Amino acid sequence: MQREHLMEIAGVRLDVPSSQPVVVLREAAGRRHVPIWVGTNEATSIVFAVQGIEPPRPLTHDLLLEVAKAFGRNLEKVRIHTVEGTVFHAALVFDDGSVVDSRASDAIALAARVDCPVLCSDGVLEAAGLVMTGDGELREERPEEADAAGRTGADGAEQEVRQFRDFLDTIDPEDFLK
Repeated sequence: MQREHLMEIAGVRLDVPSSQPVVVLREAAGRRHVPIWVGTNEATSIVFAVQGIEPPRPLTHDLLLEVAKAFGRNLEKVRIHTVEGTVFHAALVFDDGSVVDSRASDAIALAARVDCPVLCSDGVLEAAGLVMTGDGELREERPEEADAAGRTGADGAEQEVRQFRDFLDTIDPEDFLK
């Protein structure tokens, strides 16, 4: 089995050229980010959960968690285990060991609601992981940058966090409403 990395939901943005929402996961103990293009409904659901917004009626992800709870199950973690082109495959892992295949967008929306770990396989990070440049753009990491990043220490990490927060400051839930 591949090694898994703990990820954090760094935010949801609109991709300017395509006007499609992108959820960005950030490696908790590393420099890589994984952008995953998602549908508008899933993006809205993720933003609501991350920001603690209660919709007037339960969303589909809320319903699924209530159904699981009615059957005595809790979502323990989600795994993003495979990427094929731009399609990310995930799995929901419940407290009884049951595993259910899922779209990554749905898995992330569920994880955001119950604050369970989002794990990403080595293979996904190698295939889709990007680092942030000085101007706030995400791109592939070159080997020499990885070496230099290892020498920058906390100052480089703090700068990266500041840049990414600046990048996310413009997000607004209304960006995802039709």
